[in-house]
Amino acid sequence: MQSAEANQRIARISAHLNPSNPQPGENSILKRAECRAKGGAPGFKVAILGAAGGIGQPLSLLMKMNPLVSVLHLYDVVNTPGVTADISHMDTGAVVKGFLGQQQLENALTGMDLIIIPAGVPRKPGMTRDDLFNINAGIVRTLCEGIAKCCPNAIVNLISNPVNSTVPIAAEVFKKAGTYEPKKLLGVTTLDVVRANTFVAEVLGVDPREVDVPVVGGHAGVTILPLLSQVKPPCSFTAEETEYLTKRIQDGGTEVVQV
Repeated sequence: MQSAEANQRIARISAHLNPSNPQPGENSILKRAECRAKGGAPGFKVAILGAAGGIGQPLSLLMKMNPLVSVLHLYDVVNTPGVTADISHMDTGAVVKGFLGQQQLENALTGMDLIIIPAGVPRKPGMTRDDLFNINAGIVRTLCEGIAKCCPNAIVNLISNPVNSTVPIAAEVFKKAGTYEPKKLLGVTTLDVVRANTFVAEVLGVDPREVDVPVVGGHAGVTILPLLSQVKPPCSFTAEETEYLTKRIQDGGTEVVQV
């Protein structure tokens, strides 16, 4: 005779494969939503604001793969249902839920431990970072007002450009709401380091994974300062190489949008 546990497993599988067909001998039918994990595993509850964009989609994929994430909320103003369905099919433990439009923003934020914000418009050919700021500033302000209200203790990672300016906007929103915690508000600028490692490795003819280039300053044009004298492993560059590398690292974002 089959055990009760085995019968339950069979019922779950049958409900997934044939969610609309009753199973003989069953008192109730398990719906697909009822078959999914409920986020009971310990871990971080993460919300991605701007999950349907060019950065948001691969970021959602990476968060779903992360074993430290137990609940993943995907929010955007367009296309969230399709992205959510796709990401939720991955065979990892994080429970994925999608939220569409500003009317669902508060639900997306409530109870979250970490908020990652790639939301906003990308820079297009001919756009300056000032042009970008005029659009993305309002988006970031609205999202941060929601964070201050619904999850004031969450860690906030800002990716939306220009990061030099969107982080101070977020800080002012949180200060106004009385929820500002400097150690929990971060601007993500690792991209400059990644680019620097790649470009320097190309000049040296080595594997980029073996190169470490410190980058200081800001995240826009000439404010990006690669410390080429501090590259690991230690190496030296000609004046021409130094000029080429510095300019290419500073203009990496422009190189992408002009393609």
